[in-house]
Amino acid sequence: MNDEQLNINIKGLYAEALALEQAGYFEEAKVKYQKILGSNPDYVEGWYGLSRVYYYLDQNQDGLAALERSLELDGSQGCYYYQLGLIWEKLGNITEAILAYEQEIELDSQGIEGCLKLGDIWAESGEWEAAEFYYYQAIERQPKATIGYLKLGNLFLGQNRVKKAIAIYETGLTVNPHDSDLFYQMALALTVNQNSQQADLYFGLAAESQHQYETAIQFYGKVLQAQGATVEIYLKLGNCYQNLDDWEEAVNTYEQGLQQFPDEVELYLALILAWQNLGETQTALQIAAQAVDRFPDQISVKWVEQSLLPILYDQIEEIAVYREHFTQKLTQLIQETDLENLEVRHQALKAIGRGTYFYLQYQGYDDLDLQQQYGKWVHQVMNANYPEWTKPLALRSFKENQKIKIGYISPHLIWHTVGLVFLGWLRNCEHNQFEIYCYFTGEKADSITNLFELYSDYFYHINSNIEKIVEQILKDELDILVFLDIGMCPQMTQIAGLRLAPTQCVAWGHPVTTGLPTIDYFISAEFLEPLNAETHYSEMLIRLPNLGINYHKILLPEVIKSRSDFGLKSDSILYLSCQSLFKYLPDFDQILVAITKQVKSVQFILISHWNKAITEKFKQRLKRTFAQNYLNSEDYCVILPRLDKENYLQLNLLADIGLDSIQFTGFLTTLDSLSCGLPLVTCEGKWMRSRQSAGILKRLGITEIIAQNQEEYIKIAVKLGLNPEWRLMIREKIKQNQYQLYEDTSGVKALEKFYQQTQI
Repeated sequence: MNDEQLNINIKGLYAEALALEQAGYFEEAKVKYQKILGSNPDYVEGWYGLSRVYYYLDQNQDGLAALERSLELDGSQGCYYYQLGLIWEKLGNITEAILAYEQEIELDSQGIEGCLKLGDIWAESGEWEAAEFYYYQAIERQPKATIGYLKLGNLFLGQNRVKKAIAIYETGLTVNPHDSDLFYQMALALTVNQNSQQADLYFGLAAESQHQYETAIQFYGKVLQAQGATVEIYLKLGNCYQNLDDWEEAVNTYEQGLQQFPDEVELYLALILAWQNLGETQTALQIAAQAVDRFPDQISVKWVEQSLLPILYDQIEEIAVYREHFTQKLTQLIQETDLENLEVRHQALKAIGRGTYFYLQYQGYDDLDLQQQYGKWVHQVMNANYPEWTKPLALRSFKENQKIKIGYISPHLIWHTVGLVFLGWLRNCEHNQFEIYCYFTGEKADSITNLFELYSDYFYHINSNIEKIVEQILKDELDILVFLDIGMCPQMTQIAGLRLAPTQCVAWGHPVTTGLPTIDYFISAEFLEPLNAETHYSEMLIRLPNLGINYHKILLPEVIKSRSDFGLKSDSILYLSCQSLFKYLPDFDQILVAITKQVKSVQFILISHWNKAITEKFKQRLKRTFAQNYLNSEDYCVILPRLDKENYLQLNLLADIGLDSIQFTGFLTTLDSLSCGLPLVTCEGKWMRSRQSAGILKRLGITEIIAQNQEEYIKIAVKLGLNPEWRLMIREKIKQNQYQLYEDTSGVKALEKFYQQTQI
């Protein structure tokens, strides 16, 4: 093995060790770090990682030894001294801990961990001035970090210097206006200061930001009873009810707010969207029309009225009606928006930041024209507000051995379909040719985020601030910017309407054309696209080999549950369809009825929508369709609550047959089902979003369960139900061929070749 291969192997082992450590599997991580050091005893990050797991395992003498080796190899890293201080402190040697933290501060001019630790040590010793000095130093070094304000404010509060504590918390909240700890400490300080109404407000804010919505409702209710009603309180109270899936109370709250504040646009907008989420789209449209009449100059109100679509359709005929309304209102909205007017352009920017056309793509139509119409307008809005960020950028002239700078951006670099599917593009990157930048715009990071950070050369977590995100991207002077998904988060659509790199691409995290003139390429895969797919995109289509991804096979659990654990019949032919309920158009119900009439003792399993009102509407639609055929849907259909990953996989392992949605198929769910060996019936549609499962099955060489229309779909599903030998044969074929779905680096290699070609 040459040195380059050895380094690649060590880097892979280090990624595994770090993932285990971050997940809390310290013994397993220790073994990995030791394996790394067995291959390369001078790998300093291995010694540093080993010292951390020794610390977590309370094996502190071993931790000291590992750190000593780290410092022998590289004594310039402040983080090593910080870890040394933690171990000395754990061993009770405060003098050595102080020396280590002081060394960390000296070596790392931007680091605050040592400052905070020294502040804690001196505070515990009653040395208030020394503690105050180090907490202030932490704030000076990182003024945007919450922890310095929190520690200093707590120090003042502990000394009964309440006004100074409140002032520090207020300063911290100007920097981090949604921090739950600052909210809570502010509430305590206000309580001490005998300002109970303001204290209740901050207790409510703290509870809401910690997702303790019932507690937040109690405190917000106290504020209202104390005559502290504001528009903000009604909006926050309604938001809490929404998060508790109590949309009726959310509606009541917004309506009460409008009685007191009848001219508040935000209350109208919240009320409209609450009715939409209740599945009452017509009511939402009526209120939206009233709001447009009341606020004729508010672009956000017009945008919301235009974009309203049902989450779930009751009748198939409704789709055309809503689509016509959508199309007419979009044209009208664009025509009526004068972007030459400063106030109007600011309103338009705010409006397009309110949402996306997410539900449009589930109607089963060709959306290219509408996406282009909207994409062009989004670009115009962004150009009107940020003209300096929409100018064309020239390709860079590369010097010898210069790396191509690739940026990946998404709010979903987490345990989400987008994060899980595209992580392999970074994991297997040729880092000797490419420099990788990641921009995570989501709110909360997790273990998948940590892996994206590990596989990046530069990683940024910037949430809810377009200007900061854009400024960082432009500062990095990328050659290529790749949006992993556009169409689920409005902020991504806004940023994609700018020109931030000479070459801009979108992947199929949301598999539909963006329509944006600023996106040059749509990255897809050969098994996912039809022959004429180029005509489906406003971007130039790039087909990567096979499925285009390098995906790890999931670790399947042992089957430890039975059907009875899920309330299912033990002797039925179990059909599992685990897509989001909004993917099922009304004609899917007829498919279930047709299967029921032909397969004896059948049971269909579906998964609830996160909103119980939508789930109930789906149940009622099924009930009506089955009743029209003299059947009782409750005898055949079970809608289970939303499941965690473990139970979801158990269900796939227990089921006999999978049923894919039609107009918008599964992708990650299909990979999961096939990992469990579940035969999945799918229908190959016109557009990529209706061909994902078919593409995956074609990759496996299993085409006999791919239908070309709904009639054929029913025949295949019935045959699988009636013919257990054929069903078993398909299962065995899946198991034999499923290796082709995993660890496929051909897509990554082709992607990187494409990147290189764009820079010529």
